[in-house]
Amino acid sequence: MKVLVCPSGFKGSVSPETAADCIESGIVQAMPEASVRKVPLADGGEGFAHALVAATGGTIHNHAAISPVGEPIHSFYGILGNTAVKTAVVEMAAVAGLSLIPPNRRNPCVTTTFGVGQLIAAAIDDGAKRIIIGCGDSGTSDGGAGMLQALGARFIGRDGQVLPDAAGGQSLVSLAGVDFSKMHPGLKDVEIEAVCNWKNVLCGPLGVARVYGPQKGATPEQTDLLSMALDNYAVVIHRTLGVDISDAPGSGASGGLGAGLLLIGAKLRPRYEALMEYFHLEDIFNDCDLIITAEGAIDDQTPRGKIPAEVALRAKKRGIPVIVLAGTIGQNARVNHDVGIDAFASILQRPCTLEEAVGETERLLTEAAESAMRMVAIGIEWIRW
Repeated sequence: MKVLVCPSGFKGSVSPETAADCIESGIVQAMPEASVRKVPLADGGEGFAHALVAATGGTIHNHAAISPVGEPIHSFYGILGNTAVKTAVVEMAAVAGLSLIPPNRRNPCVTTTFGVGQLIAAAIDDGAKRIIIGCGDSGTSDGGAGMLQALGARFIGRDGQVLPDAAGGQSLVSLAGVDFSKMHPGLKDVEIEAVCNWKNVLCGPLGVARVYGPQKGATPEQTDLLSMALDNYAVVIHRTLGVDISDAPGSGASGGLGAGLLLIGAKLRPRYEALMEYFHLEDIFNDCDLIITAEGAIDDQTPRGKIPAEVALRAKKRGIPVIVLAGTIGQNARVNHDVGIDAFASILQRPCTLEEAVGETERLLTEAAESAMRMVAIGIEWIRW
């Protein structure tokens, strides 16, 4: 049997590369004769910058920035190798990701993307003429306002005063005007594209606050506040700049960072389309009998642009079965069968805390892959019989 292993990473736990190694180990324990091909998929979240730098022979550049909770941290951006123009890659998870926020401080009303803007500015100052932004694994919901402030934007409140920098999405409730007259001058000479979840929008009942706010720690009251703030943000932007960011494709990516990127002229690209180009994945589905992919969670949001669903949609056209191994199985996960995922299972073996699960992810993923392949082997023997 020829098995394609193409997992995403497990947020805050293992990288796509480590996940692929664990799954391979489990497969060969159950079926030593299996042929395994590994294609780890960094989907724009954690590990994206390092994966793209490694794939092109580039370099990582360390840079100080402000974390999502407003504290100084050591972050980085990448400069790609073998490019016609100097190209940087900024991974928003490395400066505004959920894993950077202590569990007791997870409130998307106050977290900020300010650090993302700092890294963009640093890349421009380093001479980059093209910047790729990886949008994924965010811990923020500020509509990209913090990023814009770091690049020189000013947000004016209803009292006529400038809103404080890096104050988080809730501050946008009082937004009345914007001033982009002092933006970083290098923005006009750089091409920016963002790898994002194309199906996420900023506002409305399926807006980023209501869909993802609770996942980032928001209470029902905070979710309502954040939704109201982002709605007001969109109204003010439309009134003052003439740009409708409320439901533009990708505007809700990474807590609305996509909306902020649109305002600086960035091109938003569907995540999987971009990955196919960057990592030359056009032929990964050739010559395989089974696909095993993995991600931290599978639920009713997975079909909205997540890696397992995007893999399954393409595999289904080729008649290749797909198994997903997930850390957790969430609400209405059965909808994933409609997009080509044939089976999914949690890697957890017993009730445990998040900290315990994170600490044991490699073992759990390896053993889950072994169990899945042993069941596949039973099916093969039954067919032969």
